[in-house]
Amino acid sequence: MRQQLSKRELIVRELQDLPERDLDKILGFLLLLKQGEIETALPTLAAESALAKDWLTPEEDAAWAGL
Repeated sequence: MRQQLSKRELIVRELQDLPERDLDKILGFLLLLKQGEIETALPTLAAESALAKDWLTPEEDAAWAGL
């Protein structure tokens, strides 16, 4: 019979598979959660994530390079 992993073990396993660039997001989320501020921060985090798809592009970097 296979032992079921704890939630902590599952989280650690998932973290090991994440690319390094995503770890900053996870760390920020965990710190907000630990401080009890996650409820007020979730809308901002969601918007930032959605907008990053448009903002974090070579074209956008080039447009802002001269400023």
